[in-house]
Amino acid sequence: MKVERISLAGIPAVVCGEPSKHIFLFIHGMGGSKEEAVAFAEIVQSKGWQVIGVDLPEHGERKNETERFYPWVAVPELCAVWDALEQSQPEKIAHRANSIGARFSMLAFGDKQIAQSLIVSPILDMSRLIEKMMLWANVTKEELQERKIIETGFGQPLSWDYYCYAKQHPVENWSSPASLLYGSLESLTDRSDIDAFAERFHCDLTVMENGEHWFHTEEQLAVLNDWIAERV
Repeated sequence: MKVERISLAGIPAVVCGEPSKHIFLFIHGMGGSKEEAVAFAEIVQSKGWQVIGVDLPEHGERKNETERFYPWVAVPELCAVWDALEQSQPEKIAHRANSIGARFSMLAFGDKQIAQSLIVSPILDMSRLIEKMMLWANVTKEELQERKIIETGFGQPLSWDYYCYAKQHPVENWSSPASLLYGSLESLTDRSDIDAFAERFHCDLTVMENGEHWFHTEEQLAVLNDWIAERV
């Protein structure tokens, strides 16, 4: 399969497969990179899709950049990426996203005409997740408001600005066809939240028993790949 590295809207990107008027935009999660798009492209290229993955801030080729992995940085970037894709006048743009990348995508693409979305382990209520992280770190809202940023023992700092942004920017709009894959052992998004989102936005929801937030075991990856193949 042809794989080419380019810059898209000034962002490092990878283009997988032959040129096509049908484009899947791949958005990775925390700790991921644009290169994850390659494995996805191996599944969907035979159905006429070209796949483009981008590096979000502090990931992939951007680990040494000054831009931070914050929604107020990533969301405008994704909007710029979408605009750049539209300039090529594709017939269809579809969307594949993981975890926090899914949340950033939902904020960026809520009003876009997306042919199809395949979303794995989405972070849906970021403010609730941050509140969980506060409990894990034994930090109160008052402490976080006063100190602004607090380092934690589990590697993710708590940010008051991030918490405020999350409270002020819930996912309010998603009108395009979407399929969701969720693991029953998910620890970051509550089952009630994924059920409510699927009902509200008329999504196709698949729950893998004993699946986790990160689909990484041989069994989980087999379920993920079959789920993709059945829906594209």
